[in-house]
Amino acid sequence: MKVSLNTAISSINQLSPEHQEGLEKLHLHTVSDLLFHFPTRYADMREIAGTGTLIKGQAITIYGVMEKVSVRRSFKGHTPMTEARVADNTGTIRCIWFNQAYIGKMYPDGTKVKLSGIVQEDGKGFLLSNPTIERASSVIPESQESLFASTSDAAFLTPVYRETRGVSSLYIYTLIKKAISGGVLDEISDPIPPHIIQKLHLPELKEALLYIHFPKNEPLTVAARKRFAFEEIFYLQLKQYQEKVEAKHSLAYPITIDKKETDKFINSFPFDPTKAQLDAIESILKDISRKEPMGRLLEGDVGSGKTFVAAVISHAILQNRVGKSGTNLQIAYMAPTEILAKQHFESFINYFKGTGIEIGLLTSSGCAKFPSKSDNSSHTPISRAQLLKWLADGRVSIVIGTHSLIQKTIQFANLALIIIDEQHRFGVKQRKALASKKGEVRKELPHLLSMTATPIPRTLALTIFGDLDLTVIDSMPKERKKIITEIIKSKDRTETYEKIRKELQDGRQVYVICPRIDEQDEEEAQKRILKSVKEEAKRLSDIIFPEFIVDILHSKMKKEDKEEVMQDFLDKKSDILVATSVIEVGINVPNATVIIIEHADRFGLAQLHQLRGRVGRREYQSYCYLFTESVGEMTQTRLKALVNAKNGFELAEADMMARGIGMLMDGKQWGISDLAMEAIKNPKLVEIARDEARELLDNDNALENYPDLADIIKKREHAHME
Repeated sequence: MKVSLNTAISSINQLSPEHQEGLEKLHLHTVSDLLFHFPTRYADMREIAGTGTLIKGQAITIYGVMEKVSVRRSFKGHTPMTEARVADNTGTIRCIWFNQAYIGKMYPDGTKVKLSGIVQEDGKGFLLSNPTIERASSVIPESQESLFASTSDAAFLTPVYRETRGVSSLYIYTLIKKAISGGVLDEISDPIPPHIIQKLHLPELKEALLYIHFPKNEPLTVAARKRFAFEEIFYLQLKQYQEKVEAKHSLAYPITIDKKETDKFINSFPFDPTKAQLDAIESILKDISRKEPMGRLLEGDVGSGKTFVAAVISHAILQNRVGKSGTNLQIAYMAPTEILAKQHFESFINYFKGTGIEIGLLTSSGCAKFPSKSDNSSHTPISRAQLLKWLADGRVSIVIGTHSLIQKTIQFANLALIIIDEQHRFGVKQRKALASKKGEVRKELPHLLSMTATPIPRTLALTIFGDLDLTVIDSMPKERKKIITEIIKSKDRTETYEKIRKELQDGRQVYVICPRIDEQDEEEAQKRILKSVKEEAKRLSDIIFPEFIVDILHSKMKKEDKEEVMQDFLDKKSDILVATSVIEVGINVPNATVIIIEHADRFGLAQLHQLRGRVGRREYQSYCYLFTESVGEMTQTRLKALVNAKNGFELAEADMMARGIGMLMDGKQWGISDLAMEAIKNPKLVEIARDEARELLDNDNALENYPDLADIIKKREHAHME
């Protein structure tokens, strides 16, 4: 059978229900999906270890003989598993393969095997969990040198793939070999233009796929990874530059800035803005005064005053009217959660009191409008239908809600500005769709102000938000007290808990953060997260703080349940909230003054900084306690950098260079792979990708000469729109 990229995996190999379910979980449906499911690492035969010299956490390759092979079911989950001892000339190691009962049949006692995996340890000693396994023609020789003399370079590196229940790395490798042997590479053409491939000395697509899955040597594997990293960043830059050009060719509503009115609005606030806030306002006002629509990313730490900047820009825009009838311009403000939308609504009510500007709140749990008919200082609940009518008529000037504002049923009369809190990717097509009325495509494109409190290194910001200009608020308001941050070792826990008890007795509230656990199997990782959150909450409630109310929050909860828990914490119905890092974004609880971060060494510095920003929201002194079991010098140095850091941006840059983008933030939230995320560490590669993309589009904006590239960009755009 001739295999193509679109061939279903089930057509090249018979799949059991368990395999089918596992492949679905990994989003592997076609041969194309398989080919672009790259190894997460390589087991290197040149780092062969004997079973007598093992170290926990070590990546090893062992040559040995299978002994005491048994197939059974686990005691708790009744999961089928193979267990065995593998012996070499230095000792034995226990090996377990979960959901892989077939291994017991394929590799019975006496089979000579090659194993690769990470050394783990439990109460019974060292073990390998789900190691890759294959038959070996000979057991490991007495000397490493003689092994190298008799082994080709091709055997040195073994690819290790991301696994899940029922689908092992070896199984994926076997499927890829079948696809390649079926001739799938014959139909592959390289979408990257030949002159770029030659200029950057990159392997062509067919070669790169062979190098990454069947590595002959390390330099070729590195070259393949570099090619795929460049490719992904290049596609991203092409799409973004196309959007930037399209935006520049569009028209925005004409905005005239009334400086006197803007200054009057700024002076009405009971605080003095920072220089960074005023600089941000000035650059954004300059942008919105131009004919073409603005696209700008506003970065600033939690509490740096981004919402104030958004309010000033909104006020400046709303001093303008449209047409002879003087219809209102409108602003849509999107928040990541319903609670935050409600909080922004309350803030905007305070900001715009006495201005006559009408503000709406649109959420799934209800709608409201300010000012109410009877009282200029309050808001009143209204029906969704009524609010939608007023938005379509142009009566309501500002509407605040979640990303449900994007729904097709919502129509605006004159949408002039979209404000997005927490970096939701929002391209030109989405702006056009949101600004269009029924049956009518507007010629005006709204301005876009995307805001984030996530400290994003400049290289990453330029990659992910290449179509937006960048503004940074790099200082905090003077009235904000610095959060006292301390590294707490195990022996100091009791004393720290007593300090926290004093805060709770004074009526304050506490966050406790449990870490995300990095596992190959995401489902298992989630289970462990839930277990750690629940167990810690029970321990705190039963033993440490029995007199206070403890609640939990995690990413597996339903959206409505999350909202309810956060609302209860905000309303002080609970005193302590034990959560995963899901609370990074989405809730402002001014009464919370303490945050405990368990196993702080497992988090990136930038993420720790953002978590710390959940407290210190009012005049009270706030505290961040970093609990760690690690006493290593590197861990202590990293955490001390957080204690002494001036802002999140310098931490983000430092963390990116030290640990890599993948450790800094989750690639899934950006829609790009871990490989590309890691490549962003190399600013030169990003710069080259951007330059090549722009040069290509400057000469051929529609990519008519590169139909394969045009097709890829269109598919990515469609996937993003969905």
